[in-house]
Amino acid sequence: MSEALRKLPEHLWDGREELEVLTFEIAGEMFALEAVHVQEILDLLPETPVPGAKPFVGSVINFRGKVIPLADIRLAFGMEATTTTIDSRIIVLELDIDDEPTLTGIRTDKVHEVTTLEKSHGEPPPSVGMRWRPDFIDCLVRRHGEFIIIPNLKTIFSAQSERRERSDGPVDRTSR
Repeated sequence: MSEALRKLPEHLWDGREELEVLTFEIAGEMFALEAVHVQEILDLLPETPVPGAKPFVGSVINFRGKVIPLADIRLAFGMEATTTTIDSRIIVLELDIDDEPTLTGIRTDKVHEVTTLEKSHGEPPPSVGMRWRPDFIDCLVRRHGEFIIIPNLKTIFSAQSERRERSDGPVDRTSR
């Protein structure tokens, strides 16, 4: 992969040297999301399975009277689905999906803290040797001897939408 593609994503850092994030754990890996996008952290709620939906977003929850999709990003990363524990939480955040602001819940194994990550400790994901798709990761940030993964949720959700469209046939976007 060329060096031009191995730079830290500017859309994430946007000229800043630090990024305030919420850290959380999935399958023993530490992830982080930019804190400004997080709406709320919830205990687990009753989930309603959506018939025919892909396992990645296979259910919805009632968030303050709104029905929102609940994603399990471990499935996008090819990790095994697990059962929930007493530490499991749902992070509700607003994402731009297909150019529309969308409230989404993400199931986690544990939410840790809001903290600050430094751009100088960030690295793009390696182009070889990764067990996950490199485009699903915005960057890796070293902190206290470990790497924190900042997922590229826009790419993850777009890839899942494209898969759904391919399996369901073309979608008429003019009828919205």
